[in-house]
Amino acid sequence: MIGRTIQRIQIFLGPARARVFVLWFALTGLASLILNAFVNQYEWVRAVQSLLVIVFLVGAAVIAGGRLSPDERGRWLAILVPALIAIFIALVIAPQFGAALLGGALGWIVAGLLLTRSRMPMAYREAVRHLRKNEYEQAVRVMDRVIKDEPGRPEHYRFRAEVLRVWGKLDRAARDYRKMTELAPDSAVAFNGLSEVYMQAGKYDEALEAARRANALSPEDWVTYYNLGMIEDRLKQSSAVIEHLQKALALRVKEKRHQALVHFYLARAYSRSGDSAAAQEQARALKKLAVGLEEWQTILDSSQADTLRAVLGDDVRLALALAAGEIEPDVLGQN
Repeated sequence: MIGRTIQRIQIFLGPARARVFVLWFALTGLASLILNAFVNQYEWVRAVQSLLVIVFLVGAAVIAGGRLSPDERGRWLAILVPALIAIFIALVIAPQFGAALLGGALGWIVAGLLLTRSRMPMAYREAVRHLRKNEYEQAVRVMDRVIKDEPGRPEHYRFRAEVLRVWGKLDRAARDYRKMTELAPDSAVAFNGLSEVYMQAGKYDEALEAARRANALSPEDWVTYYNLGMIEDRLKQSSAVIEHLQKALALRVKEKRHQALVHFYLARAYSRSGDSAAAQEQARALKKLAVGLEEWQTILDSSQADTLRAVLGDDVRLALALAAGEIEPDVLGQN
């Protein structure tokens, strides 16, 4: 249980942020230990150690906050800032009221979590609990009940499809995404999901058609170009890969792990096209994104990544070898 929790935290933070978090904890903890061991006789030591606790908490919040969406970040700021101010007053300014202030800070955090808790329906939360325990069948049964009660809600089909994808039931997941496209024909998310499931199932022509529909519906979203490029890579349509992944980069691919694969697929496309110089340039860009590749390794090592590992495992291994200089970009043209 503890191991899975740590793994989830690592996946959430990513390798770089996880290392920064550990380093931050070590630095603030070491500073506190040094104060306690060598200058414990001074009255100001306790105040400084209290400040170190606050500094650690603020730093941890900043490290984790960078991975949150703007809405979630605002939610946590509203919860944590008043609590941190109360803790600061309790530890540094008015320690005589420490118990009351610390209790108030804890109460504020609990109340804030309850008042601003996720709007995810109760049934979704139940399904997520099953999913975290790898109880896929139970999670799907929960969503079956939800869909039976509200068959016209496309988001229900999307949620069940995501569970089915993790479970490896790709045909059933594709069926849910197709139903979602019927209920929401203007949803790029629905067609993106359908394209990803088809690609995972090795149905590349169907995947390409769905990805094109998603791109037509949302031409300003880098994800639609990213998915097109991945599928076209499988079909060895190198000129299309280059066109679409360059557009994805121009639209600012967010996560470093996706940036890394974009440069890998571009390197392979250029290599297949016989443009060695461009392939080398993409390989150099990939070497700067080792953190993104480490993040893929962490994700693919998860017990719930069997389906994803089957699709991306070989690509990530090749990308790692390319980034490490173990293979040359020209080798990619042979794949």
